[in-house]
Amino acid sequence: MKLETTNPNNYSFITKQLELHILGGLQLNKLESLRVTLSIEKITKGKNVLNVLRQSIDLYNDNQLEKLVRKCAERLEIGTSITRITLQELTRALENYRFALTEKQTENQKPFSKTLSVSEQKEAIKFLRQKNLLEATNDLIGKSGVIGEINNRLLMYLIFTSRKTNNPLHCISLGSSGVGKTHLQSKVAELIPEEDKVEITVLSANAFYYFNRTELQHKLILIEDLDGAESVLYPLRELQSKKRITKTVVHKDRKGTTKTIHLTVEGPVSVAGCTTQESIYEDNSNRSFLLYIDESETQDKRIMQYQRFLSAGKLNEQEQLDAKEILQNVQRILKPIKVINPFAEYLELPQSVFKPRRTNSHYLQFVEAITFYKQYQRERKYDEQTGEEYIETTIEDIKEANELITEVLLRKSDTITGAARNHLERLKKYLNDNNQTTFTNTEIRRNLRVKETTLRRYNKQLLLEDYIRKVKKLKTKSYCFEIVGIDEYKNLKKQIDKSLENCLTQIQLAVSPPSRQ
Repeated sequence: MKLETTNPNNYSFITKQLELHILGGLQLNKLESLRVTLSIEKITKGKNVLNVLRQSIDLYNDNQLEKLVRKCAERLEIGTSITRITLQELTRALENYRFALTEKQTENQKPFSKTLSVSEQKEAIKFLRQKNLLEATNDLIGKSGVIGEINNRLLMYLIFTSRKTNNPLHCISLGSSGVGKTHLQSKVAELIPEEDKVEITVLSANAFYYFNRTELQHKLILIEDLDGAESVLYPLRELQSKKRITKTVVHKDRKGTTKTIHLTVEGPVSVAGCTTQESIYEDNSNRSFLLYIDESETQDKRIMQYQRFLSAGKLNEQEQLDAKEILQNVQRILKPIKVINPFAEYLELPQSVFKPRRTNSHYLQFVEAITFYKQYQRERKYDEQTGEEYIETTIEDIKEANELITEVLLRKSDTITGAARNHLERLKKYLNDNNQTTFTNTEIRRNLRVKETTLRRYNKQLLLEDYIRKVKKLKTKSYCFEIVGIDEYKNLKKQIDKSLENCLTQIQLAVSPPSRQ
């Protein structure tokens, strides 16, 4: 006697006297019962296919089982002892098979985790030990298929890497519709191992609370569109700030007793999302690096050239796969380790930066993220009091962080939104190219191809913040606009650059003070 499970919707169990079929397979979600639909018939030489007994039954229910035994005896004219033994053997066979299916299902649901071979480990460590590591990483990101966005792609990769630290960073990609926000995020996310990320398209408000307690720890959470995930933004913010979320719910046990239970999910996590609406997600953007997508004509040409090469089959797909694999293996080889920045006290942000407390924290965490990424180039040190292992930040790490973060700090210091800033800079370029100082709405709509409603929104913000002003033409008595300070953005950048340079100067003086004559 053997349980035949070739057909998942019609198992068969055949003895000398009886032929049984289990119709519809087995339920795997309720192990406390074994509810099946049986088809039972007696095996005889002149087989009467009409004499078949069909019954839904819980094989763990003794009363139901005895009723079925008596019904078989009456309907099929067979002894009760034979039927009872057959059903007991069937129950044991189904039980064992269900346990095997449950174990297989549990195994399949476990997150994939790749174990690196010795050669893969050596290759990843060799990569992490090379000079100009960030430059080499950026080149490899480009080879993996990320076109342009040279600064943003490396920033994003380092932010994603910070998920392995105790203070992960977060980012939001901003830009107009169709410029490639989601594409950039998804392409860089491909360089992170599958087991280390959770991708979200739509999620209910309470879904985050039902992850296992440590299921999200040190994971990268990717939100394709923040507009479609508004319900989960609050728990995400709590995970970002407090590194844990807790929800109290009422639960009834099997006896009907009501109990209050706490659902807790532990962080930390790194969160990345995309949106076109910067102002709506201010609470989230305050906790994140804001990465503005390159919307220039040069970037358009790069992407379209890549699309043409892809369509013509002229891209080296193997090179892309190799680059992805190396960067994924690099992520797997990085180990959690404490980072200490001995120069942190000298790192002061420019006064122009808004919300300096949170931005200052982000700046210091970004420097630590670069040090963490370079862990195979650092001497391992040990705390004398606790014996905890750690590595230290170098001046080189701070220099590289300053180069990468300047644009982020510049945007954080701006009083207008990123979209309005992009428009204003295009406006300045247009006026400079045409040797003009004033402009009209009609002229800008026609030459810069801006919708009337969008232009009206930009003008309202720029007038409010005193970046442009209305002027009256003497000849026509009509109104036009002029830019108040043509070099204000350049001056702001110079101020930020100078502030960061001053920090490095202070560090250099502290490390090697000038000798007295």
